[in-house]
Amino acid sequence: MNDPTPAVTGTPTVAPLTNVSLTLQAVERAQRRSHGLPGIVVLHGPSGWGKSTAAAYTAAQTRAYYVAMQSVWTRRAFLEAVAREMGLASIGTIATLAGQIAEQLVLSGRPLIIDEADVLAERDGGAGIIKDLYESTLGTILLIGEEKLPQKLTRYERLHGRVLEWVGAQPASVADAMALTRIYCPGVKVADDLLRELVKRAKGSVRRIAVNLDRVRQEASSMGWDQVDLALWGERAIYTGEPPARRVA
Repeated sequence: MNDPTPAVTGTPTVAPLTNVSLTLQAVERAQRRSHGLPGIVVLHGPSGWGKSTAAAYTAAQTRAYYVAMQSVWTRRAFLEAVAREMGLASIGTIATLAGQIAEQLVLSGRPLIIDEADVLAERDGGAGIIKDLYESTLGTILLIGEEKLPQKLTRYERLHGRVLEWVGAQPASVADAMALTRIYCPGVKVADDLLRELVKRAKGSVRRIAVNLDRVRQEASSMGWDQVDLALWGERAIYTGEPPARRVA
């Protein structure tokens, strides 16, 4: 996972970010849902907005099985990865693997989190596998993907109709940036005006804010600062994710 990682106690490694709370609450609602209601939750939003961080935290809090789909994986490779996550033997036919996974989900009562679900949904039969796992267990499944994941799922009505809640990831706020300072810029007071500028330039990305706060930490250490505001930061670069402009000869 590429997103900054959250923490709960002691020295934080997981900040209490907006999307962390939204995701955990949605999964917990799915687990407590009334009989007959669907149990799939979809978290969608741009890259870098902290979705995988939210998933990791939610997995830890709910003891969910967590698998991140990879671009080179087939349906079988996906099922083998889920089986390994569950401590099961990743052998047998696709149908056998799916059956074993479904049985483990029922017996454990634990949620299943599928990150990069866009990739699986785009595979031939990938949406069908998700639908089959849900239908076989009626458990809680969290699907995570980019902004267009909801539109991709609408092509599969038998899966789309099993969604209980669509959770749109929110852009990072100044409050999120402030929480991230405890992880990436400890011991340095970062003023609100600089945090606002970092949030503005990051365009919602938790990852870019984290990169910039780490740069602030390094510069503060080098310059002997214990606090820094926008004026003190001055003309120093702020990372936006954009490649450097091409030099014109």
